[in-house]
Amino acid sequence: MKKQNGVYAVEFTFVAGIFFVALFAAIEFGRLLFTYNVLHEASRRAARLAVVCQVNSDINSIALFNDASILPNLTASNLNISYLAYDGTPATGIEIDLVRAEITGYNHQFLVPGLYRTLNSPTFSTTLPRESLGIFQGGTTDCSL
Repeated sequence: MKKQNGVYAVEFTFVAGIFFVALFAAIEFGRLLFTYNVLHEASRRAARLAVVCQVNSDINSIALFNDASILPNLTASNLNISYLAYDGTPATGIEIDLVRAEITGYNHQFLVPGLYRTLNSPTFSTTLPRESLGIFQGGTTDCSL
């Protein structure tokens, strides 16, 4: 009986270690899904703004939630807006038929004890047909801040 005094402490150490790594991994997976949802929403917002604002408007900060730092390391350099013809080639002026907003190059820090990794996110892209592009019968609108 005297040889088993520390057995429960050793068993708890093994079980608790595995339990807490699994718990933190589940929490981190939820954070990863939240991050991907925010990136998808940012691409959707940017495309929506681009189809109703003038082509030369600076909509990056508005589309990225007014720099509210919802996600660390998400900057205007991650957002690319393209004005395209129906065949997918770049277009300008009256030839613009589609607007594509892409979030690229975002790195997510995966923070699980012992499993620190940087994950490269996929490209989040939204393509919408053009609308007014900031020009209407009474004049123009500029969506820049």
